[in-house]
Amino acid sequence: MGFTVAIVGRPNVGKSTLFNRLVGKKLALVDDTPGVTRDRRIHEARLYDLHFNVIDTAGLEEAAAASLAGRMRAGTELAIGEADLVLFVVDAKAGVTPDDRTFADVARRSGKPIVLVANKAEARDAQGGMLEGWELGLGEPIPISAEHGQGLPDLREAIIAALGEDRAFGEIDGEAIPEDEAPLIGEDIADPDDENIPPYDISKPMRIAIVGRPNAGKSTLINALIGEERMLTGPEAGITRDSISVEWEWAGRKLKLFDTAGMRRKARVQEKLEKLSVADGLRAIRFAEIVVIVLDATIPFEKQDLQIADLIVREGRAPVIVFNKWDLIDNPQELLAELREKTERLLPQARGIQAVPVSAETGRGLDKLMNAIMKTHEIWNIRISTGRLNRWLEGILGHHPPPAVAGRRLKIKYITQVKARPPGFVLSCTRPDAMPQSYLRYLTNGLRDSFGIAGVPIRLVLRASENPFAGRARKRN
Repeated sequence: MGFTVAIVGRPNVGKSTLFNRLVGKKLALVDDTPGVTRDRRIHEARLYDLHFNVIDTAGLEEAAAASLAGRMRAGTELAIGEADLVLFVVDAKAGVTPDDRTFADVARRSGKPIVLVANKAEARDAQGGMLEGWELGLGEPIPISAEHGQGLPDLREAIIAALGEDRAFGEIDGEAIPEDEAPLIGEDIADPDDENIPPYDISKPMRIAIVGRPNAGKSTLINALIGEERMLTGPEAGITRDSISVEWEWAGRKLKLFDTAGMRRKARVQEKLEKLSVADGLRAIRFAEIVVIVLDATIPFEKQDLQIADLIVREGRAPVIVFNKWDLIDNPQELLAELREKTERLLPQARGIQAVPVSAETGRGLDKLMNAIMKTHEIWNIRISTGRLNRWLEGILGHHPPPAVAGRRLKIKYITQVKARPPGFVLSCTRPDAMPQSYLRYLTNGLRDSFGIAGVPIRLVLRASENPFAGRARKRN
């Protein structure tokens, strides 16, 4: 059996740094500001020969239950309940504080095995603070430096002692969490001339990122989809800071949802922490397949919304628009028609994009949203045979051939699809640099209409056709 470890402690003791050290990647945001982590994050971790799941949690604080700090504490207590072992982290430089004593009692009442970790032990004055850890009554403090990787062998031994060898070396339940080593950049088609197109595979897991401006309801939407209060929500703008992933299943399809921090206009982003949060959100977009753009239906289509949508299309991801807070709208039918008209007019680069009204608060429209996501993902994976494409091209050229440039007619020889996810086509023609952009838009729209490639980016690359006589010496009479 595998086991799960929760890292807990007061703010700014280095919990996220230890989390990143155990998972082997910088997944959690780390900053000197206390309280950076707000949502709990779970990931597969490794400590030498120990394999387990680790949960990064928000810093424990004394606060009213309805406040943001109180809701963060409730999430941390849930993480303790889910864990088999608690790593209680204190700051060896600062020593034991009254908050450490209070929260040590919280951890002790859980009845879970606890390992006391004295972080930042590399500092010169850390010895005294580490020895103060004995006062908490949680056993011997384990001195480590999460930032520099010191003391990890002792931490391994303490975990084995707390759990027992049989539990510590058991196999991890379920499948390993897949590694996201590199962003998606499209999928090459091995043989573009192959007429046998493989069917759309519904068994593959799908990655979905939820993005938008602050306070649009992204975390509330994820909670409504998965049916539990997994993400921290509230009336305050900018609660989410990290990009948090959640495993989920819908209609038998495995999904991975990424909640991201709200993205404000670049000019308004001044603090280093917010810059890190936005960069983490952009990284989530590059890793995702479907990107759900959450708009506040009461103030939709601000400039930032359009810039986010344009970024998603340029990255080659498949966008889906959500008009959230639909329960606050008085004239839903009229507004929906107006919003869909604006969608087509303001986002021509993704013509036919799916746009769904939902209320994350009441759960209305969630099934329609998931159906739109599945439909968009299938279109994003579309494959078209070279034969069908060239029969279509023949009709297009007969109806509206390319214009003449500088008195010379442009000729298009053939078209073939070389990539999927998103669909990418190569057009063989004469003088690619002279082809007008207006004609390329005409061809792109023709592909959308003829093959049903609505709402996803299309890549159209021009390539000069090979001249069979190139390089031959001209014969003299």
